[in-house]
Formats: sequence, C-alpha cells, structure tokens
Amino acid sequence: MLIVIIALVLLVVVYLYNRYSYKKRESRFPPAGKFVTVNGLPVHYLEEGEGRPIVFLHGGVLRGNDFCKVMKLGASNGYRTLALDRPGYGYSQRPQKGKAQFTLIDQAQWLHMAFKEIGVEKPVLVGHSWSALLVLTYASLYPGQVAGVVTVAGGMYKEGYPAEKGDPLSRLVMMPVVGHLVMNILFPLVGKIMVRSIMKATFGPEPVPENYEEEVYALWLRPAQFRANREDVLQFVPGAEYMEHRYSLLQLPTVILVGERDPFPTKEHSFKLNRILPHAELKVLPAAAHMIPHHQPEEVIKAVDTLMKTSKEGEDVP
Repeated sequence: MLIVIIALVLLVVVYLYNRYSYKKRESRFPPAGKFVTVNGLPVHYLEEGEGRPIVFLHGGVLRGNDFCKVMKLGASNGYRTLALDRPGYGYSQRPQKGKAQFTLIDQAQWLHMAFKEIGVEKPVLVGHSWSALLVLTYASLYPGQVAGVVTVAGGMYKEGYPAEKGDPLSRLVMMPVVGHLVMNILFPLVGKIMVRSIMKATFGPEPVPENYEEEVYALWLRPAQFRANREDVLQFVPGAEYMEHRYSLLQLPTVILVGERDPFPTKEHSFKLNRILPHAELKVLPAAAHMIPHHQPEEVIKAVDTLMKTSKEGEDVP
C-alpha cells in the first residue's frame, strides 16, 4: 500500500512539474500579433502591409509564424498579408464540441467568422500542407467570397496520407483521461526525440531553420495544441473524402505549388488536383521540398502574383 501511495505522489509531482515546464517553455515564444474573438474564444493573427488581402494558413505543426518571410515579401508587393493561428495552434483557442470532433467544415466556418471579425473581404487563401484541404473546403462552402486559392505542398486526397488507415497515437491522445495523462507525463520524457524526428521528416532533405526545433518543442507539444493536431490528423481523411467529388465544381482561379523533392505524396495530389480543377495552374519547383514557406518564400508570392494576373487583378473567372 505504501508503495502505491509513493508511486501516486511521484506521478502527481511529475505531472505538476511538467505542466510548469510547458508554461515556462511557452513563455519564450509569446504572441506577436493581434487578437479577435470568435464565439467567445481568442483568435491570434499576424498582419502586415496594405492592399488586396492574402491570408496564409499553416500546416499541422506550428502556427501562423511559418509565413513571416512570405508576409514581408507580400507586403512589399502591395498586399495586405495575414497569417492566422488555426484553432488550437499557437495562441488561437480551439472550440470544444464535447464528444464530437472539430471537423474540416467546422474549421472553415470558424475561419469565415474570424474573417468577419478581422475585416477581411474576398481574400486570396494560401494553404500549406494540411491547410490546402482547408482552403479548398472554404472555397467550396463560400464560393463567392474567395478571390482565389493557392495550395502549397498540399495534401488534398486521402491516398498516401500518413494516417490514411488510421493513427494509433492520435486515437490514444484523443482518449478522455488516458490521453491527458500521456501528454502530461510521458511526452515530456520523449518530447525532444519526437520533435527531432518529425522536423527531420518534415523539412528533409532541406535543413531545419535555426531555433525552429526549439519553438516546436515549446509549442507543439503543449497538450492543447498536440491534441488539436491529432484531431486534425484524424479529420483529414473524412474531409478529403467529402471534398473529392466537389473539386471539379470549384470555379475560382487556383495555383498549385509543389516541390519536386517533397518527401510526402504532395506531388501526386497536386497533379491529380490540377487535372480536375477547371481554372488551375500547376507550378513544380525542382529544388524545393515540403517546407516551401521557409526555404522558398519568394515562390509563394510569385504564385500569388500569378493568380492575380490570371484572375484579372483578383476578379472571379466568369
């Protein structure tokens, strides 16, 4: 009995210490942008420049800061550039739906409300990686309220997606009590190993930017953000199935940007989407891998410029 009590006390001590450590690491990377409120919850976003609004949406790991280099280039080109922390990432809080999960459609609707609060009308949407599916879903739900779409190293189909056939870690994390304990007790012990492995896979064969791994370790492993990420992983396949038969109905200008060296199946997804979309232009970057916003930010802005020309300064294709 005494051994059980000692073990429980040790677990509580470890749990509290790890919670403190999460907060301490988080404080090194505070929010640097603005906030609005959607349904009573904070939405954090970065904004720079003036002109036609271009909204950048990050992938499945970190936050809107992934587009800092791109935003500066866009602002210098005469655009109003914005990058949102998606719900649950960075400093945007994620709505809780009880036992129901937060779907792609929920996220698109959240984005629509955020645009109203920020004051963004008919933006060009740029979605990197996981968010390529999100911006296409948004365009399907609000077809007259988007000037165009740019997908960057995007995932758009379930085939080849890492969690196509399920993801045990995501399901473990989503469990009500067990998941919470795993994230707060086990993850701090193996967190650096996890982050290093994920970053090597995500950036490879290109280098991971200086200090980026430390930022991911501080923010991505926070229980709320990691849970949001795992929920998004589980929601990708049903979201892709929902959109697959709706892509051909999208009547807005689209630029599909992908790297030849991307280790993920984004080339196959991009080629397939290009064949289906009626107003799409495909751009393959021979030297690029997956993290194009970090290593080739100028190519993202070139894609936006191409879209603007194609759409006659942002007007919808008839």
